[in-house]
Amino acid sequence: MSSKMSEPVETAGAAAPAAGAVDPAEAPNLDFAGTTPYEDYVQADVLTHLQHLRSDDPGEMVFLVTTQVMELWFTVIVHEWETATRALREDRVQVAVDALKRSVRELEALNASWTPLAQLTPAQFNSYRAALGEGSGFQSAMYRRMEFLLGEKSASMLVPHRGAPRAHAELEKALQEPSVYDEVLALLARRGYAVPAAVLDRDLSQRYEPSPQVEAVWAELYAGDQNGELVRLGEALTDVGELVWRWRNDHLVATRRAMGAKTGTGGSAGVAWLEKRAAKNVFPELWTARSHV
Repeated sequence: MSSKMSEPVETAGAAAPAAGAVDPAEAPNLDFAGTTPYEDYVQADVLTHLQHLRSDDPGEMVFLVTTQVMELWFTVIVHEWETATRALREDRVQVAVDALKRSVRELEALNASWTPLAQLTPAQFNSYRAALGEGSGFQSAMYRRMEFLLGEKSASMLVPHRGAPRAHAELEKALQEPSVYDEVLALLARRGYAVPAAVLDRDLSQRYEPSPQVEAVWAELYAGDQNGELVRLGEALTDVGELVWRWRNDHLVATRRAMGAKTGTGGSAGVAWLEKRAAKNVFPELWTARSHV
């Protein structure tokens, strides 16, 4: 038996990669002629350079980014509700329910946006409040489109957008079009429920007002087949309505903590304005009809 140590055996092909190295066969493509496909699709560079701070306070960044995130969620939710209105018009109830259910998850994410702002003390908010000038959330064009889709119509809310032609045109169009709830009631009428003509033929540019007859329709519907698609539609609307109510209340609480009863930016009544908003339910008869089932 030889006293020499055995020579290492060479394997055929390329040597195994060193410890910690990336196997070329598994490595992602890192070399692109221009920007990355991810950047081309997401436009991340645009999104992450939209923050133009107006104060030296470090807290302004989270306020600005959170507000911008809210605007993105408004955009998604408007898309879902417009999808639902078209589907209802075409009697595709399940498509509408699916869109409403997606919007419920999106509303949950939207509402969670208050978390970074909800603990602001008055002094913390005041440290950069002046940077807002006359800016206020009620001036958001996309949020106004959300409100119009909920039936909360008001022609006066177009006035702040006269200087922005695209936003003004989109809001003017939305003001004249049926809300989600208008399309639901039209669907119920087509299905034989006694939705009054005064509701179906109302001026769509006006805020929706509750109707005892519509309340009776929902009570009748809920007293019937609990597994029917119209009940599922009603429950999807109720989920949306609940989260809209939570959004308004979370806004109220965050504002109350940050600035008390002071006048809001943009000249609104601040907390007093928000209290009136928080007291209202969207899709009102869906809530009151439950007392009669």
